[in-house]
Amino acid sequence: MSTTPAAPGTTALAPEIAARLKRTEDGLLPAIAQQYDTGEVLMLGWMDDEALHRTLTTGRCTYWSRSRREYWVKGDTSGHVQAVKSVALDCDGDTVLVKVDQTGAACHTGDRTCFDADVLPLA
Repeated sequence: MSTTPAAPGTTALAPEIAARLKRTEDGLLPAIAQQYDTGEVLMLGWMDDEALHRTLTTGRCTYWSRSRREYWVKGDTSGHVQAVKSVALDCDGDTVLVKVDQTGAACHTGDRTCFDADVLPLA
């Protein structure tokens, strides 16, 4: 298992895609997972070039875990799989939107999404 994200240009990610990415200092991009048919925002994860390459080529979301310092495929241990339907870059190339068909909970807490348990009050 890797302890650092792959350096840009060291993966099989297509060079024309890699050239468009604007990464954080540690080589990562925020990746928003959204339910493809309802538009429900499920979670935010992080991807580097290798995680994006794996996501594009396997049809399963692969993320870089900043806390565990390793790649993880959503659902490999939980069974809560994210089957990829489409992947898009935002206009700046600094965020990835992955539309998925989510099986089970997207959040590690067991909730359907990471955004439904702590809704903040509006003034």
